[in-house]
Amino acid sequence: MREVTAVSCRAGWGLEGDRFYGYRPGYRGQVTFFGWETCLAARKKFGAPQLSPMAFRRNVVLEGIDLNTLIGRRFVLGGVEFEGTEESRPCHWMNAAVAPGAEDWLRGQGGLRAKVLSDGPLEAGPVGLWLSQEVA
Repeated sequence: MREVTAVSCRAGWGLEGDRFYGYRPGYRGQVTFFGWETCLAARKKFGAPQLSPMAFRRNVVLEGIDLNTLIGRRFVLGGVEFEGTEESRPCHWMNAAVAPGAEDWLRGQGGLRAKVLSDGPLEAGPVGLWLSQEVA
């Protein structure tokens, strides 16, 4: 994991440089999103004030959005269109990367898995999020 200021998104492929880039056609986790608020809550819950968002192994950290509301929705973030597919469920690795008990604590707030629907750069910093439509 490494922090970057911009990444190239490719429709149907994911994020250039990501380990799952081009993994397989129709892959539901071409990109993963995580809530900054969840990171802050985890710092408090587990007494880990220096806990980095990178510990959660998600691609993009967002603030101010309930990611679960994007499941089954198309949305545009920073000019790139995505389709929210499902919760990014936490795994046992969270108990080592964050703290013992983190896997259970993160259920329901583990982030969002999504498909990339359009090409374009996604840059760090404030961006607008626009809901497109529900996916059938």
